[in-house]
Amino acid sequence: MKEIVVISGKGGTGKTSLTASFAVLGAQDVIVADCDVDAADMHLLLEPDFKAAENFYSGFIAKIDQEACNRCGKCVDVCRFDAIPVIDDHYIVQPLDCEGCGYCARICPVDAIKMEEQNVGDWYISTIKTGSTMVHARLGIGAENSGKLVAKVKNEAKRIADEQQKDLVLVDGSPGIGCPVVSSLSGASFVILVTEPTVSGFHDLKRVYQLVNKFGIKAGCIINKADLNPGVNQQIREFLKNNAIEHITDLPYDESFTEAMTQGKTIIEFNGGELQKIVRQSWVKIKEFVNVL
Repeated sequence: MKEIVVISGKGGTGKTSLTASFAVLGAQDVIVADCDVDAADMHLLLEPDFKAAENFYSGFIAKIDQEACNRCGKCVDVCRFDAIPVIDDHYIVQPLDCEGCGYCARICPVDAIKMEEQNVGDWYISTIKTGSTMVHARLGIGAENSGKLVAKVKNEAKRIADEQQKDLVLVDGSPGIGCPVVSSLSGASFVILVTEPTVSGFHDLKRVYQLVNKFGIKAGCIINKADLNPGVNQQIREFLKNNAIEHITDLPYDESFTEAMTQGKTIIEFNGGELQKIVRQSWVKIKEFVNVL
């Protein structure tokens, strides 16, 4: 089983739209994992049915038993995150401020503070419009531990791929270089870097490739809206060549890409124009790269 991970150095490059297009082209041959849990939106294009859902618990938060609390204030004194204000003469834990360190519970003289495991989001197993399976998730507002939720999504996707004897897992990773991206890259067979020919796009491409290179994963690159800035496009091409990154394709700027999204469709389903042809050819090329790994 091979795992293809699609990432970008910054948001707005077309990463998720391309991943969804590849999911449609892969149809029932791929298991899809939406690991962009901080801003999950693959469901807008792939129409999952949310047939199975589970809460995801990770990390801890302090909870004060108001009846047992003797109002000594020691918890407030030791909390470095100012997470325990006094409201109407009651010591209250603010969930968004609590870091779950447990120091307050340790020093409470009457054991009025307990550390409870947090429900930080939900994860789902869905059938999507291609008839295939997608594992996806939604991180709670202000919740942390997105890397652990990504790992859960990926592990479930791989488990289902093994169970259904599928050869490919297609992962939509998060943009940037943070913890969820690191978690997305773990175990990847091939990474697709999606960028755009802007100064910030090129800068972030170089930054995210440093991370991919640390993992020693073979990578390819798609330059989206490639015709908007020929000068930066050429710089990106030289960077790809110098770092042995496969140049998968250049995608021209095309408003039909956005029009398809507004209708909840991928470019593969929207029209039969030149852009769709290039994306189809790109998917064939990607599978060829993966097959020789």
